[in-house]
Amino acid sequence: MGKLIRQALDLFYPLFARFFDKQTYYYAACGGSNLVSSWLFFYLFFQFVFEKRIFNIEFAANTYVVSAYTLSSMLCFAIAFTLGFLLNKYVVFTDSKLMGRVQLFRYAVSAGFSWLGNYLLLKIMIETFAFYPSIANVFSSVFVVFLSYLLQKKYTFKH
Repeated sequence: MGKLIRQALDLFYPLFARFFDKQTYYYAACGGSNLVSSWLFFYLFFQFVFEKRIFNIEFAANTYVVSAYTLSSMLCFAIAFTLGFLLNKYVVFTDSKLMGRVQLFRYAVSAGFSWLGNYLLLKIMIETFAFYPSIANVFSSVFVVFLSYLLQKKYTFKH
């Protein structure tokens, strides 16, 4: 499947060759599609699954108040984590010599930092600056993309 995705991306690479080396192009294409799908999922979860509500979740004799945007963000993270790891491993960073379980652990660490940064920016934009959650999600994730790329290239899938 990774080879098939690379072949499809290679059809359009000549349009971007003067801007990106091939690996960066693959990362941008795979990461961009993962990001846009994450935005779509966030919107659908926030609007229709959690219906913009506040939830009281009881756990271990405690009640936690959790917003719809927090739950949406958590679900989107799980989906984007899985899809992102598979795309990075089998399409973007195919020349990495690290074992798969090492890559997965490192990806989890870097994805966790990226999610935390995204969530903190999301929370600040929504609660401090009154952004609409779906719009705040787009802005915060665009900012975090750059951090994520550096973490993936220099840490997770380094040679």
